[in-house]
Amino acid sequence: MFTIHRSARLLAGAIALASSSSFAGQGNIATTYGILPRDVASAQALSLFNPDVSAVYYNPAYLTADPRGELTGGLLYADHSISADSQGGSAPLNRQGNVLPIDPSEQVLLGMKTNLSSLTKTEHPLYLGVMIGVEKYGRQMLAFQSGTSVQGQYFQYGRQPLFLTVGGGTKIWRGIDAGASLRVTLHADATMTAQTDLAGNTQYENLQVNAKPVMRPIAGVSIDWGQTLCPDSSCWLKGWETALAYKAFSNTQTRVTANAVIPGTVPPPGLNLAINTLDAYQPNIYSLGMQYKGERFRAGATAEYQQWSKLAGQFQGDTIRDQARLSFRDVVIPRVGAEFKLNESIALTGGLAYEPSALESDRSLDVNYLDNDRYIIGLGASAEFKDPWVFAFPVRFDLGYQMHLLKDRQFQLTSSQVNNGAPYETIKTGGTVNVLVASMTLKF
Repeated sequence: MFTIHRSARLLAGAIALASSSSFAGQGNIATTYGILPRDVASAQALSLFNPDVSAVYYNPAYLTADPRGELTGGLLYADHSISADSQGGSAPLNRQGNVLPIDPSEQVLLGMKTNLSSLTKTEHPLYLGVMIGVEKYGRQMLAFQSGTSVQGQYFQYGRQPLFLTVGGGTKIWRGIDAGASLRVTLHADATMTAQTDLAGNTQYENLQVNAKPVMRPIAGVSIDWGQTLCPDSSCWLKGWETALAYKAFSNTQTRVTANAVIPGTVPPPGLNLAINTLDAYQPNIYSLGMQYKGERFRAGATAEYQQWSKLAGQFQGDTIRDQARLSFRDVVIPRVGAEFKLNESIALTGGLAYEPSALESDRSLDVNYLDNDRYIIGLGASAEFKDPWVFAFPVRFDLGYQMHLLKDRQFQLTSSQVNNGAPYETIKTGGTVNVLVASMTLKF
């Protein structure tokens, strides 16, 4: 027992060094909430057509929509008020309240876009964009804790690991633009060896931690039908645009290997413990959107196909969740949004979306994942000052708010250590999530 207890402590120490200790779910800020205020305010319905630097993730082809460069800084805060009310069972757990302890997401956002054509001998525009989001206002890059839970844990929400996307876009033909990006995630490996006695005194310790970037592709195409089919005349296609985007799956992964030798009790090569876990999974996403843009008004709709069903196969190699027999389904998310310019400086944005839950299982042994279908409502405002007092370039301020309304859903909690693995409690989950994001952008 002392051997197992000491090895567990060694393993916990290695995990603490390999990843920050904070609760987080499968997702990232871009797919769960949106990146910049106009993405959040439109419930991502207009994200395929937003000319902000966040286009590097949603649709890199749209980096060409605004020829100006930009430098953006912002802050995002997401607060989760999700309840888990007991509906009875053979051995209901005693909770301190019924609200799930989900840490808020606190992101600092940095983005930059520039035209690289000045570096070449050709005048053909080539736009580069970089978008970064770091949790806990810049202090937490690998922000997740992977574990089991007897009281239930939420599948989607919580703190998010480092968000990093870099890519570019260019014009292909009149009204047709294309772009490609790379989404960068971190895969961490930790190896720990030590000799110890039964009192827990260690010597000859060796610890190695490595984190390597893993890159996944994003591609997008935008078509302005008026510019493409009738550039020199007026036709009914003027103002209509179509965009398609593909985002490959990605995840954050941590692998930990610990080895402990106790002279006289556990001889070399010692007791080996290994954990392999993944988090912040993003499925393959296929997006198709249509937008109509007038002089002071634009409206659009987007449909997203998210291929979550492959996550079940990913979890088969996860030593924490492999016993849960989780199943997931692919989902289609409809989004609609609109933006109206009150004048040359002020614009208002709104959007709606319905996001079905990708979690098909209503029970998962030891892991006890919870998730809900949700309605998403977004509102926001932008103010651009073309001749600010201090800066030599135009400045834009953006504010976005989003609310998630979770539909009630029941789950059965199970544990291999309680009630012989049979369900011991039924709970009903529901609640709200509030997201607020603000940014300042310099146009140059």
